[in-house]
Amino acid sequence: MDNQRLFLFLALAAVLFLIYESWMQDYGRPAQVAQEQIQDAAGVTVPTANEIPTISTAPGLVTNTLAPEETPIRVETDVLRLEISPRGGTLLNAWLLDYAVVPERPDDKFQLLKQTPPNMFIVQSGLLGDRLELLPTHEALFSSAQTRYDLQPGADRLEVVLEWTNEDARLRVKKIYTFTRGSYLIESRQVVENHSPTPVIARAYNQLQRTALHDPNETRFISTFTGGVYYSPEEKYKKVSLEDMAKGKLDRTVTDGWIAMMQHYFLAAWIPPQGIPQTLYTKALSGPNEPRYIIGKYSTPVSIAPGTVHVFDDRLFVGPKLLNKLEDVAPGLELAVDYGWLTVIAKPIFWMLSWIHAVVGNWGWAIIVLTILIKLAFYKLSEASYRSMAHMRQITPRLQALKDRYGDDKQRLNQAMMELYKTEKINPLGGCLPVLIQIPVFIALYWVLLESVELRQAPFVLWLNNLSAPDPYFILPLIMGVSMFVQQKLNPAPPDPLQAKIMMSLPFVFTVFFAFFPSGLVLYWTVNNLLSIAQQWKITRDLEREMAKRRH
Repeated sequence: MDNQRLFLFLALAAVLFLIYESWMQDYGRPAQVAQEQIQDAAGVTVPTANEIPTISTAPGLVTNTLAPEETPIRVETDVLRLEISPRGGTLLNAWLLDYAVVPERPDDKFQLLKQTPPNMFIVQSGLLGDRLELLPTHEALFSSAQTRYDLQPGADRLEVVLEWTNEDARLRVKKIYTFTRGSYLIESRQVVENHSPTPVIARAYNQLQRTALHDPNETRFISTFTGGVYYSPEEKYKKVSLEDMAKGKLDRTVTDGWIAMMQHYFLAAWIPPQGIPQTLYTKALSGPNEPRYIIGKYSTPVSIAPGTVHVFDDRLFVGPKLLNKLEDVAPGLELAVDYGWLTVIAKPIFWMLSWIHAVVGNWGWAIIVLTILIKLAFYKLSEASYRSMAHMRQITPRLQALKDRYGDDKQRLNQAMMELYKTEKINPLGGCLPVLIQIPVFIALYWVLLESVELRQAPFVLWLNNLSAPDPYFILPLIMGVSMFVQQKLNPAPPDPLQAKIMMSLPFVFTVFFAFFPSGLVLYWTVNNLLSIAQQWKITRDLEREMAKRRH
């Protein structure tokens, strides 16, 4: 096997590996599920996730039959616009004001939370007492002093307060959301005031509920993860796909962890306070239109003495997967930017790409500069590979002559070829190591370009106005295909005619394949091909000159 074939087979293996990774993300990794357990505190049974009521999400029920007191409360900051239902203080809708659905309509903001299918995605919270009617779940009706809250110019924080009262039990609960300027992190507090003469046992729960994602703007040829995720210091980052939720329930007691429901580029996550154990759970519910999936957590029960106040603190993140912001929110939350098992390589690549972008001001040029830097870093290794190919190209006519001489006598042919390699001091596997070393870098870069929300809808030049989407005119994939064809012509042709035809068909196959890849990735591959052609052409020319000098 010569180096050309080896390189192409490895490239094909890399592509197959990416497909395998995507498949594993969606179907291959079993959810870590267990049977639900019931915990008691101080001898008092407190409802668990099984007793948390579910809320209807049928469009007719949530929009057309709302009573006046259930009119959603509108909240707007500099980065978020939300609608909060008085029914449980549920976050029904959330638009991210810095992100458009498509670049052609910048005023049409991306909606992450949505109260009705398709793509239903809501955030819920509530309290559980020793009796369900004692404390407000996410189905209880709260009241608020205002129906609209806006972050005023010059103000850094905005507080939205909802109240619920149980006159018979002499309990009052405040649900308070605090928003901060420039931040997607929301402080959430459930304040319980016990004015009764007896203690009250309570636990808080928070959950994220959604249906399957249907995004017409996402390419079908690249699969990204949509589903639940939880993090614990012991198990680290764990995915629970929607299919896993349908198969069984999760039950984990975790301290200093978090839960999230995520999709490509965006997520919503509940982050509990440090040092307090939380029980994590999942559910799958049959809905009127399509199944709904829940990942949630509930706290350990606490006893609230008569005449005292207890506050259940949590934080909620609703926004984009910005790596530098997620790192500051909670340990491990930056893993939501999922680079896979090559994170250790992908992270430095992303930081380098970000640094270049800060200098050149455009993600397309940043990709080109990064490709050049990676090419320079592997210059010597690539040189060894291309030199080996150039040597093989020099002896191709002699290899063909050996094939003609020995015909179907494979043993004699192989012996003659090995003698020729020995005479010419050629190692046909000499280019293997450089290719093997570069493949993890290529795969890591693929995930950086695919997962980084910073590159979402990033414009480049001319017709390329979105590096995260396929080229609408297929021009860049065609350029990539032509560059791959030229690179093929610089390599020695396989002596077998059938193999030669297969090799020459690869540029066409890859062109079709890359036509549906994000433009940023095709840009990287094209620039890498052009640089490889230049380097290979120079090495081949130098080697031919050396051979000519030897002959004279």
